[in-house]
This record gives sequence, C-alpha cells and structure tokens, in this order.
Amino acid sequence: MGKVYFVRHGQTVWNVENKICGSTDSPLTEKGRQQAKETGMELKRRIDAGEVHIDEILCSPLSRAHDTASEIAKITGLPVRVEPRLREQCFGKWEGLARDSREFALARRNFCDSYDGGESMMRMAQRIYNLLDELKQDTDKTYLLVAHNGIARITESYFHDMTNEDFAAYGIKNGQIIAYDF
Repeated sequence: MGKVYFVRHGQTVWNVENKICGSTDSPLTEKGRQQAKETGMELKRRIDAGEVHIDEILCSPLSRAHDTASEIAKITGLPVRVEPRLREQCFGKWEGLARDSREFALARRNFCDSYDGGESMMRMAQRIYNLLDELKQDTDKTYLLVAHNGIARITESYFHDMTNEDFAAYGIKNGQIIAYDF
C-alpha cells in the first residue's frame, strides 16, 4: 500500500493580516520560515529513525509553499520538484479581502462558483484528485506534498468521506504533517 505525506506551508504575511491568499503570492513571515525549519527537522528525525520514508518533495509554485519545501529539502536532503497542480485555488475577486467575512463564507458554499475570475472548488478538486490518482499508481515512490490549506482540504476529502460542513470546517496548521495511505 502506498503512502503520501502532506505539509501546509509556513505562516504568511496575509495569514497574519487575516486576508484571503488564494493564488496571490504572499511571502512567509519569520515565524513561517521557522515553522518550515521545524517541520524539516521533525521530518529528518522521523526519516533517520526509520519511521518515515520519502523519495521526493512536490510543491506548489507559489513562493510560500516553495520556500517551505526548499527549507525542508535543505534539512532532509530530499529533492524538490514544483508541481503546478498544487497551486492554491484562485478566489478571484475575494483575494486580499478579509478571510472571516460572512460574504466569503457564503460564497464558498457554492462549489461551482468561480468567484468572478477565479477557480471553482470543483475544478480545483479535479486537478488534485487527478494528481493523487497519478501518485497512487506510482507505487515505487513516496511523496511529500507541500502546499496550501485549500489543497489540504481537497486531499483530506480524497482519502475520507466528509459532509459539506466537515469539508468547510477542515483545515490544518502551518507546518503540520499529515500522512495518508492509498
């Protein structure tokens, strides 16, 4: 049985400012860089102890995920490859606005909405599910995916059935490591 690991990028400037990042490139904060280092050290510890085996890191092209993956790679010695399908969902007109607004919460309930210039949840799910289906077929390798909270939500839904409410509420912390079995 294959396995895949998932890590959310470190904290960003817009995370601190409570803004919707989406596909807008918001850089890591100092805390975010430290989270990336801590995640790298934790993964190295687990790899050295034989608890975890990872062949390659795949990361989103957005700098917050790429910088996190690069720091993990520097510590673990693992190779990194940019995987464009791991890019966060584009929230169109909502990017840069308050993350906790009631209007945005209501808009996110419509999985077919492209947010006036963005990408629908369904289209994002399709690209992530396609990627995971490909990785599932590659039984010779174990990957670490370094990406975003929205991608984490879709990944969780690939491996576990969720209600709409569970899906909307799901999220992981910056730098958190999740393991999934195919």
